[in-house]
Amino acid sequence: MMSDFAPLQNDLLLRTVRGERVERPPIWVMRQAGRYLPEYHEAKGNHDFFACCRSPEIASTLTLQPIDRYDGLIDAAIIFSDILVIPQAMGMTVEMLDGKGPHFPNPLKSPTDGQYEELLSRHVDVEKELDYVYKAITMTRQKLKGRVPLFGFCGAPWTLLCYMVEGGGSKMFVQSKTWVYKYPEESMKMLEKISILCVQYLALQVKAGAQIVQVFDSWAAELSPSASEKFSLPYLRYISKYLPRKLREMGLESVPMAVFAKGAWYALDELCDSGYQVVGLDWLQDPAQAVGIAKGRVVLQGNMDPGVLYGSKEAITADVQEMVRGFGGGKQGWIANLGHGVQPGVKPDDLKFFFQEIHRLAGGVHL
Repeated sequence: MMSDFAPLQNDLLLRTVRGERVERPPIWVMRQAGRYLPEYHEAKGNHDFFACCRSPEIASTLTLQPIDRYDGLIDAAIIFSDILVIPQAMGMTVEMLDGKGPHFPNPLKSPTDGQYEELLSRHVDVEKELDYVYKAITMTRQKLKGRVPLFGFCGAPWTLLCYMVEGGGSKMFVQSKTWVYKYPEESMKMLEKISILCVQYLALQVKAGAQIVQVFDSWAAELSPSASEKFSLPYLRYISKYLPRKLREMGLESVPMAVFAKGAWYALDELCDSGYQVVGLDWLQDPAQAVGIAKGRVVLQGNMDPGVLYGSKEAITADVQEMVRGFGGGKQGWIANLGHGVQPGVKPDDLKFFFQEIHRLAGGVHL
């Protein structure tokens, strides 16, 4: 399969991940394929969100839109998909409601609700259930023709459990806290099951053509440091430990792994030792402080507040300057990114200006 793909023309991101000194920091952004782009709405048409994910043709088209629009400015593509395809593969129904986001009509209520035991004991054929993702990845690699590397991804076990018990997004995380503090053993069993599926899923994404993978722990900030050590970090470590083993078993080479634990600034030191080559930062972390904590153990990724893109060009420039300074000039150990995904209503040209400023301010010969 791999030999079918064109050789990589822009390997800046992969060189950075290997720890090499580079001519400029690579840049891509989370949710770079999405609803802020007018062409996204054209390609999506009347299909609902998950229908787009399940169509390899639409998913690959959406993945490539920012690469085409920002040609030469961004250094990676990320497959258009969603973290909630794993709960779907497990047999749970997930809908995407306009203006509300993901919704589980029948979330996990308690360990005795019948559904919990059923999910825990069910054999999940990740290869068959998520075949559409792998097809989209292969198709996208072929269409990319080696222009930039392609990210695969999955949701972190803790974040997926939150969605499965809350039934969607949450402000208070009442159900998630009920589960981990009232049913800790049962929660851990489900987290372990999800972790095993994540490893299988990421390995099959690599087989299909993903050249780097990222694990999104979107709700990491909802855990205290001690709870994170029980319910988040062990399962992130499980993925980083067993994915390379799984790839070896499949006769495939390992790929770099990134972890993005949003809001878990208190765990940065632990995340740097969690087996990932790249650690993503949200905008609540000071770059220079993060560099001081990381001490070169990992490549850092991030971390401008996506909300700055609603501001003036002067504001964007000022934040980029501050970020470049904080990451030591950006010629080593940094992938430029936002501290979360591109938000709705951001003007595509303002995002383009952000990319251009990274090139201008971090691309010079001298620091």
